[in-house]
Amino acid sequence: MTGLPMKYLVKNALFSLGLIAIAHGAYASAGAKVTGDAKAGQAKAAVCGACHGADGNSAAPNFPKLAGQGERYLIKQIHDIKAWDLETNPAKKASAGRAVLEMTGIVSGLSDQDIADIAAYFASQNTQLSGAKKAEVQVNSGLKVDALELGAKVYRSGNLANGVPACTGCHAPDGKGNAAAGFPRLSGQHPDYIEKQLTNFRAGNRVNDGDTSPMRTIADKLSDAEIKAVANFIAGLN
Repeated sequence: MTGLPMKYLVKNALFSLGLIAIAHGAYASAGAKVTGDAKAGQAKAAVCGACHGADGNSAAPNFPKLAGQGERYLIKQIHDIKAWDLETNPAKKASAGRAVLEMTGIVSGLSDQDIADIAAYFASQNTQLSGAKKAEVQVNSGLKVDALELGAKVYRSGNLANGVPACTGCHAPDGKGNAAAGFPRLSGQHPDYIEKQLTNFRAGNRVNDGDTSPMRTIADKLSDAEIKAVANFIAGLN
């Protein structure tokens, strides 16, 4: 950052803080209206085990780990998936909730209490780390660079040149997120899943980050190499 004008640094710092504030507004409105019971949720979550694992630590990289995820975030995602699933107007489905075809019909019959209980159960479980891997990624110049170094840079510092804020602002330095604010835990998640979600946000295929679209705004500025690198780095965060 040594050759950048001070006004440039200040501008990008304010931009980053602005996105964090926007993201807080997007997720904070998704608070739970009922209190979840983890014990009751264990039985209700049995149907989730086939894909996400009995304790929320999925074995398949295309299914996200739910163990240790914040209740507020889980509740919002389940409600969003349910909203999309129940929308009968094809024209509205594009903007209704969150489209997860694998979840079709699974959450449509859940009550608010069921959703809160399931979220409480998975939140109470311990996350098993996926682990980062030593790898290289090819950046836009054609050069191959160390994926872990690039991923750490994006996660911890963002990309000032492109206006990308550090991921730590919302997801914490250790990747454990902010459960109270509804910012999801990323630490230990499958890198394939993280990569897919960032790609979906960038392409506009996932739109449930609120009207201010903080994740779509950020992902739109990330290159393929940055997405792959930061997803790999996140898998080893603890």
